[in-house]
Amino acid sequence: MRMRSDAKLVELARRGSRDAAAELFTRHWRAAWRAAYVVTGRRELADDVAQDAFERAFGALSRFDERRPFGPWLHRIVVNRCLDLLRTERRLVGGDTELARLEWHDVSTGDHELLQRRVVVVLRYGLGYTPTAIAALLGIPTGTVNSRLARALEELRADYEVNDVDRA
Repeated sequence: MRMRSDAKLVELARRGSRDAAAELFTRHWRAAWRAAYVVTGRRELADDVAQDAFERAFGALSRFDERRPFGPWLHRIVVNRCLDLLRTERRLVGGDTELARLEWHDVSTGDHELLQRRVVVVLRYGLGYTPTAIAALLGIPTGTVNSRLARALEELRADYEVNDVDRA
């Protein structure tokens, strides 16, 4: 049996095929969950985010452009849901309400800067997107993606060197 393309599955799911929707879910669940887990750092939240992202994606299939790949579209939903939930959590525990109103890519300090780097690292090294694709997915310049990747790698290298010295 020949494997159907995502575009064909989306077309069938739009017409009400539960089998097509189930196949899309099966095909993309693992990557969606992995992205949610790496961004949030918590299994339970990753479960909720991935499930919610699929519900939202299936609810918006009529707006999906079948000329584009389904995976990146779904991953954008996952990342946005992660960030929304993390912002909400921050508000509920007395976090900075001004930060909660800002778009994630407009914030440049503290936890949000770390989160910005984590998102680009997940998309690049966890899900295999190119910097250009990440920029398009997140609506930021490619140079910003590259600088966040470089900064994240620099921090990893510094952490590794500190831990390596501690072991010596």
